[in-house]
Amino acid sequence: MKIQVLFFATFRSVTGIRDLQLDIPETTTVEELKHLLCEKFPRLAPIASTMVVSVNKEFASDQQILPVDGEVALFPPVSGGSFPTICLITEAELDLTALVQNITLPTTGAACIFSGIVRGVTTRSDPHQTLYLEYEAYQLMAEAKMRQVADEIRQRWPTVEGIALVQRVGRLEPGTPTVLIACSAPHRDTGVFEAARYGIDRLKEIVPVWKKEVTPQGESWLEGGYLPEPGE
Repeated sequence: MKIQVLFFATFRSVTGIRDLQLDIPETTTVEELKHLLCEKFPRLAPIASTMVVSVNKEFASDQQILPVDGEVALFPPVSGGSFPTICLITEAELDLTALVQNITLPTTGAACIFSGIVRGVTTRSDPHQTLYLEYEAYQLMAEAKMRQVADEIRQRWPTVEGIALVQRVGRLEPGTPTVLIACSAPHRDTGVFEAARYGIDRLKEIVPVWKKEVTPQGESWLEGGYLPEPGE
């Protein structure tokens, strides 16, 4: 069946188009359409968590089945003064440009970005070679805990504007970015560096993401040493 997809604001900028006609299977849901569009436009994946969807001019849930000849619109949350927050577990490549663009406001004058990368050769503690890493996450809980980390950042650094916390999962080769933490603020001396550092440190403590390291000698799951308190 055919549907018409309309792109607005950020999503129009990322895809480079205003509308698209798609042939999709019957009983396709909104969530399945999102996945299809992220495959067609990989730069959508890092900002998919901010995607608002309407079907025939009514807000739609992920479980809603798309109607024949439906008009589907994709847009970010309606402007209302709140700061942008992106919390995402994804298999897609991390697009730094798109992520920073989506946490940049007219008042933004600084953005601090941390990106973790798969290390091919470890030289300290236990020197060894890494062939690749496999990341796994408890996605629903992980994204909820990412939002908690974002809330904690804003409590500690009220001047922070936009926040992005994005973690890749799946098999990742040496040299590949695995995680991205980005914070924006009006000025560089208002805590934006400290906020980004807190974001990655806190993510490592409470966000349920694990990695398996594969080396020439074998493979093993790498576990942290922090045990969260109940309710943390």
